[in-house]
Amino acid sequence: MTVTLFHNPRCSTSRNALALLQKRGVEPVVVEYLKTGWDRATLERLAGQVGGVRALLRAKEDGARALLAANATDATILDALIAEPILVERPIVETPKGARIGRPVERVLDVL
Repeated sequence: MTVTLFHNPRCSTSRNALALLQKRGVEPVVVEYLKTGWDRATLERLAGQVGGVRALLRAKEDGARALLAANATDATILDALIAEPILVERPIVETPKGARIGRPVERVLDVL
């Protein structure tokens, strides 16, 4: 089974998710999205599995709060996530069973 971790190595929760997966014997495909960026198709696919586009927003980021306060459309939010990858909540684990945002980190186990 392929396990993909959308990862920010500067984030302790993301690092903890990677460690949890490895402890379980899973060596995920690691995507450092701050380096690679996002494409619309991937974000739409993930949004469909985690509860919608708004669920992908990292609410602690000023840009995300502004989008939520402005009641931005999903299309506008997707554009912002592509333009500013830091706005995406992390970590995200995707497997053939679905995707989960790892907050709390143990949630990623739901799709193993």
